[in-house]
Amino acid sequence: MLHVFSRLAAICLGAVLALACLSGAAVANPFAPGWTLVPEASNLRFQSVKNVTVIESSKIAQLSGDIDDTGRAQVRIALESVDTGIDLRNVRMRFLFFETYKYPVATVGLKIDPAALRDLELVRRLPVRVAYTLDLHGVTREMTAEIVVTLIADGLVSVSSTTPIPIAAADFNLAEGVARLEEAANVAIIPAGSVSFDFIFKRDAETAPDLVASADVPSAVVPRAVDTTQVADESTPPTATYQTQQRAALEPDALDATACETRFDALSRTGAVYFAPGSAELDLESEPLLTTVADIAARCPGLRIMVAGHTDSVGSAQLNQRLSRARAQAVADWLVGAGIAAQRIVARGFGEDRPVVPNTTRRNRALNRRIEFSVLAAG
Repeated sequence: MLHVFSRLAAICLGAVLALACLSGAAVANPFAPGWTLVPEASNLRFQSVKNVTVIESSKIAQLSGDIDDTGRAQVRIALESVDTGIDLRNVRMRFLFFETYKYPVATVGLKIDPAALRDLELVRRLPVRVAYTLDLHGVTREMTAEIVVTLIADGLVSVSSTTPIPIAAADFNLAEGVARLEEAANVAIIPAGSVSFDFIFKRDAETAPDLVASADVPSAVVPRAVDTTQVADESTPPTATYQTQQRAALEPDALDATACETRFDALSRTGAVYFAPGSAELDLESEPLLTTVADIAARCPGLRIMVAGHTDSVGSAQLNQRLSRARAQAVADWLVGAGIAAQRIVARGFGEDRPVVPNTTRRNRALNRRIEFSVLAAG
């Protein structure tokens, strides 16, 4: 599904090309003073298939993009804003598939050649093939896509997919994410899908709402806007800062017990809490996931949270019991250090007694070595 986003973004960047062209006659520099994506009038949707015949359509609710006065364009896709229409599916898509605690944003970039759309002003609607770079899930790829650019009005351009764009999860190391979704939902998912989109760009000298209204462009309802270009203070981890910005825009400050349990369950399935073999010392790579756990715990007021440690069956049962307890306590201590009240956190070790799968393969043993988070019943 993500491959889709890649192509989408590139396409929207093609819009940038259009922008340059359409204003070229009136301005010496066709990119001056710059162009900006209009998020409230733009949309990006993707389709996936489960259990062979069930088609699900979802969208990305938050997009941003711009073209500078040199013709360099970038589109930013906020993966935290995946919207399937169902909270449980949203949470699983974010944490299990996109791993937004590590990769919250996908970006598409390209350098625009005004000559590619030189006839846009004349024909008003022009098919274009664009080359772009996609940075998604820690993978950067050079790609191409075909789109159609439409000159809606002076200073307003639409960039759209001509047909649904096929996607492959494996291209961005997302195959494991598909497997996690299948295990969590007990479904079979085809590791390919399709994406469609319509992006609206406006020249910065214009007023976006006025242009959109006058051109009769339908506006899409989107969450509160988030500035995805903001640079954090050097003392603040960039991922944590972006997560905080996105969370504030997409979710309430307080979650009910069901919403908390849903999020903790998904985070427990990520396998993103790391320790050295036979050790209870947390690896620094665990911090993105634990930062998200702490953020959710802070929004579950009054609820007590259990941190449970589990191991595989390698080694003695007594050693595994001690190790699982020590690892759970290390995570609990980290959360307390992050600001969660100690009385709200309970650490328990279950050793090898509660495997999620038989300890028969290397992958299964890795799945059984885990930290789980859950909401404790009152009383």
